[in-house]
Amino acid sequence: MASTNVIPTVFDLVSGKGPWSHATLARLSRESMAKEVAPSSSSPVSDPESVQEETEVAQADVADELRIPDLWSLAVVIGGNAMFQLSFFIIVSSASEYAGYLGGSALFSGLVIGIPTAASALVLIPITRRDGGKYRMPFFIAYAASTLGCVLYALAYTTHFLYLILIGRIVGGIGFIAFMYCKRYVTDSRLVGVRRRTTLGSYLVLGQGIGFSAGPFLGGLLYKFVGFQDGVEGPRNAHANNVWNGFTATGWVMAGAWVVFAIFAYFKFTDVKDTPAALELRVMKNQQQQQTPQVKVSLRQWGVIITMMYWSMTCFLVLGAWESNIPIFTADALGYSPYAAGNFIALGGIATVPFLLLNTRFSRKFQDRTILATGSVLGLAGVLTALGLLVTDRVSFGAYLACWFLVALGFNLASTCTVALLSKQFPPEWNGRLSMAIQYSNYTGRVSGALLGGAGVDMGMKNFMAVQVAIIGFGAVLYFTLWRHLKAKTG
Repeated sequence: MASTNVIPTVFDLVSGKGPWSHATLARLSRESMAKEVAPSSSSPVSDPESVQEETEVAQADVADELRIPDLWSLAVVIGGNAMFQLSFFIIVSSASEYAGYLGGSALFSGLVIGIPTAASALVLIPITRRDGGKYRMPFFIAYAASTLGCVLYALAYTTHFLYLILIGRIVGGIGFIAFMYCKRYVTDSRLVGVRRRTTLGSYLVLGQGIGFSAGPFLGGLLYKFVGFQDGVEGPRNAHANNVWNGFTATGWVMAGAWVVFAIFAYFKFTDVKDTPAALELRVMKNQQQQQTPQVKVSLRQWGVIITMMYWSMTCFLVLGAWESNIPIFTADALGYSPYAAGNFIALGGIATVPFLLLNTRFSRKFQDRTILATGSVLGLAGVLTALGLLVTDRVSFGAYLACWFLVALGFNLASTCTVALLSKQFPPEWNGRLSMAIQYSNYTGRVSGALLGGAGVDMGMKNFMAVQVAIIGFGAVLYFTLWRHLKAKTG
């Protein structure tokens, strides 16, 4: 006669309560032993040592799922992510005026805003092949490139060379490889448990929100209060000169900030101890113990990967398009200066920060697919409302600000979960490749979004909004088609 199969859950064993309490397990074990024809041997479950061992294993598994890195190192990663966002967006409010002063067009200013991500896309693969699974080397390459790029951007005014602002942004763009490494860090199985990846990803998005809010505001503030010596390009200030003025101050300030941050990171950041070879060995060992077959990507899994890549691209395309378009559109429709446009962008971004803070607290309670759906619906509502305002010719400060707020909140929220979801559905050794795939999608979105935003007024603002609706709509088709397959652990 077959013995009774006893399958307790983790929480029953830990708590000792419920239908699978220790007393119940002992009773079922005795009944099973009495029914055995052969000489009885006690059930493994009834052995106190075995039960204790299983309990310890269960507790260790739970602790592993909730693991987070060293807090100082985490502060460097999250703070650095905010700094890179600030560095990316600080020129937005004055880029069009700066390019115009040097002889460039509005489309050229959009290229200046978006080109850094193209530069980082070119160098990302060579650097990942030499990083050894570590983070310190690529981070410090990023800090150095960002510092030099900001200096070159500032020197374009003194030399009166239009393409030097583009060269400066390209050099600084090499630093944006850090975006991928930040995402990889918070989903690295050597450092972060599976139930903490979305939570840490939400902190990256919070830094992203702070960066794209503070960046345009600080840029506009420097443009207004640093000013210009002759007052032709902008506000007059007798203390300004060819080196330090409203256009160049953003470059000098960020260069100094990067030097200070790099010194802080040098002393506080602790790199990961495991090598890729050690990680691979550990994964292979676990696979042998569990006797699981080699992972093969099914058509469904490819669908999930493509959907997350598409949504990652969409989030940054829409955000980048609005960021680069607002200074141009508001100057034309509302008569805004770069300072006023920077304040407008910052006001909408700052309004999202309380909600992004709440997201860091409650994201662990919701599935990634639910967060993605909520964010994309909010963002789409903002784009559709803006389209309605343009069609009815009712664009005003309050109404358009509400649209920008919905777009900023929605697509920042949606961008929280793309890497986290994939890291939960695929083995740890896939994390590097998946992080890179998502990052290249981000790059594509940032470049195309900046170009789209720069050309928005020329192509017609209604067409500008309609293009975004079409892009979001196609993503919704992918999302609903694969809804059941986007399920992953919370946290």
